[in-house]
Amino acid sequence: MKKLLAVSFILLVSASALAGCNTISGAGKDVQAGGQAVQDAAE
Repeated sequence: MKKLLAVSFILLVSASALAGCNTISGAGKDVQAGGQAVQDAAE
């Protein structure tokens, strides 16, 4: 259940980040933030 919640949160954050980025630079920052969220969820 905890893993499902973490995956759902990551998907929600990723979708929000991708919807909000307007430039290639912004997309890179969004991907980096998503990667950080995955690392935090894995710990």
